[in-house]
Amino acid sequence: MVTNTAVSHSPQYDDSEFEYAGFWIRFVACLVDNLIIMIIIAPYWFYNYQQMMAMPADQIPFYSVGDAILYSAGDAILNLVMAAAVVWFWVKKGATPGKMLFGLQVRDAKTGQFISVPRALLRYFSYLISSVILCLGLIWVGFDKKKQGWHDKIAKTVVVKRIR
Repeated sequence: MVTNTAVSHSPQYDDSEFEYAGFWIRFVACLVDNLIIMIIIAPYWFYNYQQMMAMPADQIPFYSVGDAILYSAGDAILNLVMAAAVVWFWVKKGATPGKMLFGLQVRDAKTGQFISVPRALLRYFSYLISSVILCLGLIWVGFDKKKQGWHDKIAKTVVVKRIR
C-alpha cells in the first residue's frame, strides 16, 4: 500500500476570500492616514507656532533647556498617542481609517485573524526598520509574492482586501 506523503502548505484559514494589497493602494491609504493625523495635530502645531512667534526675535533660534524639554515631552506624548491610536485601530478594527477607506485589513499571516496588541506593537515599531535604508522595507511590498513589507515579515502580518 502506497500512501501519499505530500504535505500541502495551506493556511489555517480560507484565504480565497482575500487578495493581498499591493504597494500603491497601501501607499494611498497611508497618505489618507497621514492627512487625518495632520488635521488632528494641526492645533498643536499652530499653538507651538504662536508661542514661538510671541518670542523676541533674538530668542527664537535658541531654545532654553526648559523649552526644549517641554517641546520634546509634548512631541513624545503626541507620538505615543498616535502610536496607541494606530495599534488600537489594527487590533480592534483590523485597519487604520485610510486602510478602511479602501477595504484593506491587517491580518495575522498564519491564522487570518486580526492581530494582537503585542503583534501590533511589533509591526508598528518595525516600520522604523522598514524605513531606515531608503524606505526599502516599505518598497519591498511592490516586489514580494504576498506583498509584505519588512514590517509585515517581522510581525508575521499581511494586508489584504476582501474579494467576496
